[in-house]
Amino acid sequence: MRTTFDAEADAVYMAPVPEIAPGRSARNEVVETSGGTVVFDFDQAGMLLGVEVLGATNLLSGAFLAGAERIDQQ
Repeated sequence: MRTTFDAEADAVYMAPVPEIAPGRSARNEVVETSGGTVVFDFDQAGMLLGVEVLGATNLLSGAFLAGAERIDQQ
């Protein structure tokens, strides 16, 4: 599973599928928490495509974030 972290946006994206083609995400479920927001992306058949965590430094451990691919440093 590919996990990316953008420190500037304080956002993590976890994708259990190798690639998400444009337009494949058909439905989003948003969960608001006191520390941030979690968005689940699903395709037309209901398959989970990815999970976005906004407010990642509040909701995820530092060890988890350290292991993610940094996309804000490219």
